[in-house]
Amino acid sequence: MPQLISVIERQFSNVIERQLSSVIERRLLVNYRVDPEFAARLLPFPLRPQLVRDWAVAGICLLRLGQLRPVGMPAALGVRSENAASRVAVEWDGPRGVETGVYLARRDTGSPLNALLGGRFFPGVHNLAHFDVDESETNLHVAYASRDGTTRAGVDAHVLEEFEGSVLFPDFAAASDFFRHGSTGFSESRDGHHLNGLELYIHKWQVSPVHVDSIYSTFFGDQTRFPPGTATLDCALLMRDLTATWSPAGFLHETAVC
Repeated sequence: MPQLISVIERQFSNVIERQLSSVIERRLLVNYRVDPEFAARLLPFPLRPQLVRDWAVAGICLLRLGQLRPVGMPAALGVRSENAASRVAVEWDGPRGVETGVYLARRDTGSPLNALLGGRFFPGVHNLAHFDVDESETNLHVAYASRDGTTRAGVDAHVLEEFEGSVLFPDFAAASDFFRHGSTGFSESRDGHHLNGLELYIHKWQVSPVHVDSIYSTFFGDQTRFPPGTATLDCALLMRDLTATWSPAGFLHETAVC
């Protein structure tokens, strides 16, 4: 296996800095309002929680990508995968002032290829997981369990015609705008010494409000991480069938995650 990885790294070394094209077939963002003190404990320096109405914002991203491939490669050669991430909205001091994005505390994927190349060919170490998905135009069931047995989550939801309200956001436009601007994601490098960045550009931003019928998450339900009352479900948004480009965003800091 190490020899195979080395060969793949050499073969793809010339495209690591290239953009990736994809179709976001489904991106379900399930969002929690979190006590900033406990959100901050998840974050490596120099990241800090981005606050909205004195709350930190965190959540689960349930993402199915299609046609993922380097820009310029035919779409027919792209790959398709189910993916999930536990994430926290963050800010940091950059050369242009305060910048915003997300920190991905954990990534899971149903794709062995993503797990093999994540942290090598593109930013983000991915853990292998089994996904259970059943969805229609109006209803969604997305669940997964990591193969290492440490992480499980599942969401049942249905699409709404109107935003049903949120403690974090006064209206649907504010919710949509917040997540549109959190387009750069950072995660720990495979060696644990860097925070590698990946910037998402969605060519035509379009989201729908969603009602969560039921949810479980071992990440947000872990009372050693989030004691009762420190992480509360707030709202959910859905994106479907959107063309997107992913670009390397460098790294923020050479450090071990705190």
